[in-house]
Amino acid sequence: MSKKGKVLVAMSGGIDSTVSALMLHEQGYEVIGITMKTWDYASSGGGKKETGCCNLDSFNDARQAAVEHGFPHYILDIREEFGDHVINNFVEEYMAGRTPNPCVLCNTHIKWSALLKRADALDCEYIATGHYVKVREENSRFVLSKARDLTKDQSYVLWGLGQDCLSRSIYPLGDMLKTEVRQLAYDMGYKELSKKAESYEICFVPDNDYRGFLKRQIPTLEAEVDGGNFVLADGKVVGKHRGYPFYTIGQRKGLEIALGKPMFVTRIVPETNTVVLGEIDELKQAEMLVSGLNMIKYDAIAPEMDAVTKIRYKDAGSQSTLMPEGDSVRVRFEHAVNSIAPGQSAVFYEGDDVIGGGIIRMAV
Repeated sequence: MSKKGKVLVAMSGGIDSTVSALMLHEQGYEVIGITMKTWDYASSGGGKKETGCCNLDSFNDARQAAVEHGFPHYILDIREEFGDHVINNFVEEYMAGRTPNPCVLCNTHIKWSALLKRADALDCEYIATGHYVKVREENSRFVLSKARDLTKDQSYVLWGLGQDCLSRSIYPLGDMLKTEVRQLAYDMGYKELSKKAESYEICFVPDNDYRGFLKRQIPTLEAEVDGGNFVLADGKVVGKHRGYPFYTIGQRKGLEIALGKPMFVTRIVPETNTVVLGEIDELKQAEMLVSGLNMIKYDAIAPEMDAVTKIRYKDAGSQSTLMPEGDSVRVRFEHAVNSIAPGQSAVFYEGDDVIGGGIIRMAV
């Protein structure tokens, strides 16, 4: 039995999770690798083969690394849970005129839950992943914070993790730069892996065509929603569109309408199959309501709390004031921000620490 303890490491077959597992193994932890099968891309009817975390090559890469270093490896099939929760939510959110973030939902409700359940079954004290974040204990709470490599930081997609998950989580890459991880993989003898390209696609939409995915999930969708109205803020009809689920807030390209100036999607009204267009200034809004909150650094949001709020993964964040309203929080930005999209995550930061986060319900 290792003095460091026993850790279950999620291994996708990619460079980050492989290096994480090997680092922990070298540090003296008793490592068990696990690869989660979340989705059969072929079942979606897409035109490309499986990519990312769900293909046979990735499974083999993860298993080979474990075998070479003498620790066990298992494959965990969570396709049923993933499909029921993540896929259904993805479709439902678009049908409600919102823009979902399935990676956040998967991390919060599927992957970490599956990891903890299997960790308990295997008597593992800890779980570990290759995410670029840090976690520490402070004031009897486990605090998630940004990684050293801010270009790779993934704290935004992990805001939904509860204290039970964070208290048992290890993130070996939190203090490393991506360049250092690649060099370490090379030094460990994984030369091809050190050069492996990264995928930023949604795992179950590897062709990045979410519209095609929706059509395959709901075969009658295109016929049901085609021909809705493009309107301006004053209600003036300016054209026809292909159906409200196929548009997102802030979208400019692919509108297939010419109004003599750049126009953007500013609002989606599913009840009337209407897509509202406006100029870029009409995308700016100063307040929003966020629900489904999960608190990390503190157990509650204090009245008039200052925070930097991110409204999308690549967002740099904007200075804001948080004002609790029942089970939700009103976020008032110091300066109006562009393209607040209901369904996306809002994550609140105090310095590098994650205060908490939630789902954007509406701009107000």
